[in-house]
Amino acid sequence: MANESCDPTPLPSEPVKPGTRMVKCVKFGKEMPGLDRIPWQGELGKRVYENVSKEAWKLWLEYSKMVMNEYRLNPLDPNSQKIMGEQMEQFFFGEGAKLPEGYVPPKAKA
Repeated sequence: MANESCDPTPLPSEPVKPGTRMVKCVKFGKEMPGLDRIPWQGELGKRVYENVSKEAWKLWLEYSKMVMNEYRLNPLDPNSQKIMGEQMEQFFFGEGAKLPEGYVPPKAKA
């Protein structure tokens, strides 16, 4: 897209689809459709649910696969879950969590 400012961002009072929950996304810095349910246990899960869009969650899922492989984590192991929670918090709420201006997500592999 040549001109991002022409992209109308729906206001919270204007529903995108009936029942769509909107959040001010910490990753993209604008109002976007939110997650349908809390994706993680505890306070972190609630913070993600309240502050992360579906689009940003997709970015996390891709990133989390790399983290799981890189650290050789087992999703069922409590210590691995702790590491993933720390990584998730850093990804969404840590230093440099916001995407660079003009970020375009990579095309999905076919």
